[in-house]
Amino acid sequence: MIQTATIPFQQKLNSPLTKKGISVLQINLGKRCNLACTHCHVEAGPKRTEELSFEICQQLIELIYRFPQIQIVDLTGGAPEMNYGFKALVEAARATGKQVIVRSNLTIYFVDGFGDLPEYFAQHKVRVVASLPCYLADNVDKMRGTGVFDDSIKALQLLNQQGYGKEPDLIVDLVYNPQLPQSEKFSLTPEQSKLERDYKVFLQENFGIVFNNLFTITNIPVGRTKMYLERKKLYAPYLQFLESHFNSGTVENLMCRDELSIDYLGNVYDCDFNQMMNLPAKTRDGQNLTVAKLLEAGSLDLIDEVQTAAYCYGCTAGCGSSCGGALV
Repeated sequence: MIQTATIPFQQKLNSPLTKKGISVLQINLGKRCNLACTHCHVEAGPKRTEELSFEICQQLIELIYRFPQIQIVDLTGGAPEMNYGFKALVEAARATGKQVIVRSNLTIYFVDGFGDLPEYFAQHKVRVVASLPCYLADNVDKMRGTGVFDDSIKALQLLNQQGYGKEPDLIVDLVYNPQLPQSEKFSLTPEQSKLERDYKVFLQENFGIVFNNLFTITNIPVGRTKMYLERKKLYAPYLQFLESHFNSGTVENLMCRDELSIDYLGNVYDCDFNQMMNLPAKTRDGQNLTVAKLLEAGSLDLIDEVQTAAYCYGCTAGCGSSCGGALV
């Protein structure tokens, strides 16, 4: 019988995975989304209703104002723009001089009520990190839905018209992730800088689109990706594949080490994947954390060790994977 991973992730490390000083606040505003992508680890979609409440939004705004050590407020979802509190959090973060990242599916700009977003993003100098898992229409539409590629191209052109990809303080980055595997012929993400050049040439020549960076992200076996792999009986072999490509050089730069991941209920996790797998961050005395507890303690640095699981091999395989792409 195939084991899910021959060595538990924590044992693979020579020492505990320790937390550094917190500088990134990643907030998942909820599961509402206009798309239902096949690889979505959040399992977001049009029928989901879970989202931030007024109370938790106010706590998060207080957190943003109280802790100058937060350099980046990273807003995700679902489509973060569709969920309660999005603009309030953008404006609180910008008012306190923090960089704001929005993880956008691009197609949201063509949903009624959201057509102002490209202009709004430019006005507030929001960094847009946009999913475009391939530069070929067929591959994108298979993963994300019919017509998504065409809408994504139009959205990127709208961002370019606002100055994104052209002006130094208007940054738009694209995210590549591989097609989900059909068999045990697994592969790691391609070399990031080479693929970025390919994307830039193709999108410029065919659509006149410019962008700043391409981030290559491994499919982590969580959420819909995990369910897909289990249906195909590929979950255990995929974990084995990731473990076999473990690269200790990625550990220093893992995103879980300097960030807090917050869900729409105000619970605190080490990363977005732990959030989706309900593996909460723990204080030194083993308590689960919430935004309210951070405010009460007057500190963001209450976690000594990152909680780990087998899927952590996805972030440490090959060149590594994070919300900002390859790690080495």
